[in-house]
Amino acid sequence: MLEWGTEYFRSLDVPSPRLSIEWLLSHILKIKRLDLYLQFDRPLTLDEREALRPLVRRRGRHEPLQYVTGSTDFYNLSLHVTPDVLIPRPETEQLVELILNDHPADQGQHLLDIGTGSGCIALAAKKERPTWRVTAIDTSRAALDIAHENARKNKLEVTFSLDDMATYSPPQKQHIIVSNPPYIPAEEAGELAREVAGFEPASALVAADVPNVYRNLLRICENHLLPGGYFYFEINERHGSRLLLLCGETSLSCRLLKDYSGKDRFIVGKLED
Repeated sequence: MLEWGTEYFRSLDVPSPRLSIEWLLSHILKIKRLDLYLQFDRPLTLDEREALRPLVRRRGRHEPLQYVTGSTDFYNLSLHVTPDVLIPRPETEQLVELILNDHPADQGQHLLDIGTGSGCIALAAKKERPTWRVTAIDTSRAALDIAHENARKNKLEVTFSLDDMATYSPPQKQHIIVSNPPYIPAEEAGELAREVAGFEPASALVAADVPNVYRNLLRICENHLLPGGYFYFEINERHGSRLLLLCGETSLSCRLLKDYSGKDRFIVGKLED
């Protein structure tokens, strides 16, 4: 099955064909991928083959593995994901890492996550810093349903709210504001990979006016951060310099940071005391 699946996916130009069949098999058998090779000559039962077949068909249509299996791992969490939410990326794990490194003490901070999607950032922060009071907003009710489910699944208490960043006004000042907003310009949407464009929610990826997205975020930070409070934004690698200029129009101090691939990926700053 491993050999057949690899060749089948390769014939359909599915990315990472060997990984794809390994992932699906380990999901069906409820074992780790390494265990596939420890049980290499074990035949599949009829029920296992029947359960595997529809997943192979879905992956053959280039549906992301995380949607096919309904789950993904993110910063020590297991998260449920559907096409109503973006699949969390390694760069977003690095965004969480930046926050935690800047705030190593588990003190009672207020953190606001804008555009939470699956809840990955808010929930990871809450798990690592249990005394933080974490609020997360999104414009999608379906996404918030997934975020609520992930909070229950991981036994974490986060306040989720249906709100639009363009009009949102938090009820209290925040120590930390974080966002991974839609940052693909509409004119670049055609460059997205087939797996992304065909399955992930466009509203969480693409914005008609990307600079205005960040103007709204910066406005929230200026008005609703506590003095000395920090903000963290994930950005399009092509827009770093432009967004720094936007920051320069505010009272916020900002810096541009790279991800582990060496690409401009984060705008980090603070409201000075």
